[in-house]
This record gives sequence, structure tokens and C-alpha cells, in this order.
Amino acid sequence: MKEKFMQRAIELSRLGMTNDEGGPFGAVVVRGDEVIAEGNNKVTSENDPTMHAEVTAIRNACKSLGTFDLSGCEIYTSCEPCLMCLGAIYWARLDKIYYANTKEDAAEIGFDDKFIYEELDLPKEKRKLKMEQLLHTEAKKVFKEWEEKEERIKY
Repeated sequence: MKEKFMQRAIELSRLGMTNDEGGPFGAVVVRGDEVIAEGNNKVTSENDPTMHAEVTAIRNACKSLGTFDLSGCEIYTSCEPCLMCLGAIYWARLDKIYYANTKEDAAEIGFDDKFIYEELDLPKEKRKLKMEQLLHTEAKKVFKEWEEKEERIKY
């Protein structure tokens, strides 16, 4: 079954590419032996830099199951996830990642995330993307309200 699901992720990567929806990336979210949702890269067709295959599949799976918690599910992706997708996978609480191509394979065809890894190792003040903290006290009050809210949905 694993190979079948990965084959589908690879097919989705080709379909999205040939349909000019985005880069050659596909993903499938599976629970047990059932495909819950699929996705392919749609960055260029949707003008959305977050529409990577994994994020698209996760969004579709959450809609399909009516939950933000995908515990009990696994993701098959045609390429090792980038940092954004890896973060989304952790937040969605998927149990396991299966991938085909590596991040080095992606870099060879122009999809190189190395600069992001390098940036994260730098102190905030040395990064290319400048950061400035504003209104910390006011924002912290909202966090305190959240902490005290009895009916909050934890995630």
C-alpha cells in the first residue's frame, strides 16, 4: 500500500506540473488504507506562496474530516518537505512522513531552501528579513486573556 500512495503523490506532482499549476510536487494524506485528501503545488496558478502540495493536502484533509488534528493520519509526499510544510505537518499532528525526492534533489532543479536554514541559524538582528517588535505589552494582555478563557479549544 505504501508504494501505491507514494505513486499517487508522484502522479499528482506530474499532473500539477503539466497543468501549469505550480512546481512538480504532490502529496496524499492517508488514514489506514484510505486516502483522505490529495494536493499538488499550486503556487503559481493561485498566486499563493503557501500553496505547496503538503499544505494543500493538509487543508483538504482537515476540511474532509472536519478537524484541525490529523492524528492517526500519514502523509506521502513526492519530495522531502520544506520548512514551511514540515511545520504544517507538525502542527497538523500527522503521524509519519513518507517522501520520495530529497531536498537536495529539489535544490538541483532550482527549489533550494538552504538560505532559510542558514537564516534561522543567525541572530534575528543579522537576518536579511528584518524584524522589529512593537506593542509587546498590549499583545501580551490578549495572550493572558486566552490563558484565562475557560471555553477555549486547545490545539
